[in-house]
Amino acid sequence: MGNIHSIETFGTVDGPGVRLVVFFQGCPMRCRYCHNPDTWIPNQGSDMTSDEILERFERNRAFYKTGGITATGGEPLMQIDFLTELFSKAKAEGIHTCLDTSGIFFPGREPEGEAGREQLRKIDRLLEVTDLILLDIKHIREEEHKKLTGHSNRNILAFAKYLEEKNIPVWIRHVVVPGITFEEGALRELGTFIGTLSNVERFEALPYHALGKVKYDHLGMDYSLKDTPQLTKEETALARAIIESATKS
Repeated sequence: MGNIHSIETFGTVDGPGVRLVVFFQGCPMRCRYCHNPDTWIPNQGSDMTSDEILERFERNRAFYKTGGITATGGEPLMQIDFLTELFSKAKAEGIHTCLDTSGIFFPGREPEGEAGREQLRKIDRLLEVTDLILLDIKHIREEEHKKLTGHSNRNILAFAKYLEEKNIPVWIRHVVVPGITFEEGALRELGTFIGTLSNVERFEALPYHALGKVKYDHLGMDYSLKDTPQLTKEETALARAIIESATKS
């Protein structure tokens, strides 16, 4: 069984084409700008089998000709066994599989201890049935990443390099937030890092917006960025230009 928050039937922004987007319940990250805080706590979603999810796909398969299934969240790697089962069955049916992840559960290239080694084996099995990774890099600087998410980015950046070793296609996503990630030096550092990766097919600079604030209000949670202005189109274009120029330097 997988614990699923919700399913979007006709997703168009989480991978190529029209997609069935499966939101997994549970996430260890506490990103300050997260617009899905209701996915954080594990086991608060609905239990579903992989076959039930695939049945949802089959009902509208004609619409997914250029798309497939995307697992997002929350953090799908919290339920890696179920995710691998779902993607394995999808691949057997010729369905394109896409994983939207922060990479937070990557144990490192050479993990210590049997638990870490087993986690790496599980990730390897998952990657065998994954066509595309949407990798969210929250902040390129470790200390700022901790302030933003509550976690280090060391294994996340290591995961990006590991995906290159495995030749797994990647789209990198980065939310540009005024006063946090909208800073020229950090944007250039991110671009320089992306420039070292040969498997990045696409980069998305996503403008910060406050649309998730209503969820925090509904859940009785404080939204720490409530006074942060939304990023303008011009600022988004500037951030993207800075990152892209650094990838080529």
